[in-house]
Amino acid sequence: MSTLSLILEQAKKAVASIHSLDDDRIRQVLHAVADHAVKETDSLLSANRKDLEKMDPDDPKYDRLKLTADRIQAIASDMHQVAELPSPLGEILMERSLPNGLQLQKVTVPFGIIGIIYEARPNVSFDVFSLCLKSGNVCLLKGGSDADHSNSAIVNLIHRVLQSFNLDVNMVSLLPTERESTLELLHAVGKVDLIIPRGSQKLIDFVRENARVPIIETGAGICHTYFDEFGDVQKGAPIIHNAKTRRVSVCNALDCLVIHRKRLQDLPLLVAMLADDHVIIYADEPSFAVLHGHYPDALLKNATEESFGTEFLDYKMAVKTVDSIQEAMRHIDRYSSKHSEAIISEHESNRVLFQKQVDAACVYVNASTAFTDGAQFGMGAEIGISTQKLHARGPMALHEMTTYKWLITGSGQIRPK
Repeated sequence: MSTLSLILEQAKKAVASIHSLDDDRIRQVLHAVADHAVKETDSLLSANRKDLEKMDPDDPKYDRLKLTADRIQAIASDMHQVAELPSPLGEILMERSLPNGLQLQKVTVPFGIIGIIYEARPNVSFDVFSLCLKSGNVCLLKGGSDADHSNSAIVNLIHRVLQSFNLDVNMVSLLPTERESTLELLHAVGKVDLIIPRGSQKLIDFVRENARVPIIETGAGICHTYFDEFGDVQKGAPIIHNAKTRRVSVCNALDCLVIHRKRLQDLPLLVAMLADDHVIIYADEPSFAVLHGHYPDALLKNATEESFGTEFLDYKMAVKTVDSIQEAMRHIDRYSSKHSEAIISEHESNRVLFQKQVDAACVYVNASTAFTDGAQFGMGAEIGISTQKLHARGPMALHEMTTYKWLITGSGQIRPK
């Protein structure tokens, strides 16, 4: 029996254990894990440093991999928040009585066993555990080798807390980092109810192409902001700066600024703050001509076809010039990953048109795409941002970690032939 087969057997047994927990017990466990994370910050950072030492600091994934005391505090705060959220289980979504007297209820229930495949993001280990426990799901964590020391330390901490509550530690398991384990997980039909990949487009494509288990895609974000003919520069400049530079390694970071040709003269003002952060701009021909001499030469490059449709995850951004809002939306439709898109405009009809026609999980008006986040939406922690349309779209938080079943109560009814 392979290591993963044994883990899957233990996970199946843990399903009954997790379903026996009431919400008060779950709250206690989550608060305890959050408290221990803060108390054990030094040991978590020590494990994280071992992973960081193996990665080039210039690698865009380095920032995702890095834990700090402040980040651990924020992770703990999210867990405390999740603990206090109402349970998503047992919620009656629909209720009706049929003419024959049958009583129908559509009620939220856990999926069962959820596998998460993710890359160099150790915070995901905490987030997934908190959301899965709160929603009554057993979780299988398939982290990358880049974060193995960090993930092992986190899961060890969680296991010790579960043991202190006399609970089955197999409610959460860290899978081997080998690629073979990924394939075995993807093929675990009947043993795993759902798999959620969180990471690069390459990872998501691999999971989609190889999975036999149902999946929900999250992670890749190729995000645009369109500065409309009627955009406000005073609003636009800080929005663009925040969307691009707040955290360049996350999926809601800005990758391409689309600008109306009539507003090209304002482009130097719109991107001025980006120069302070040494953001490299890949500008198309019209925008390059305007920026030349008004943006540092070392940071200004000519855009190529590859500049568009790229998730940079770095201090880099493309600029595309368009002649109309319709052309802007066509450009976005061609290159978008359907994650987060934004328009900066004071024209009401254009704002409505953009939000109505742009096909993305989150569509913003006069605000930074950096807000695409479960915690920012008041949903607590999240597993990722779903970019598909089945079951869940946008931040995947507690309610998105449930499915439903129908409960039918009768008094002896039979169906006529």
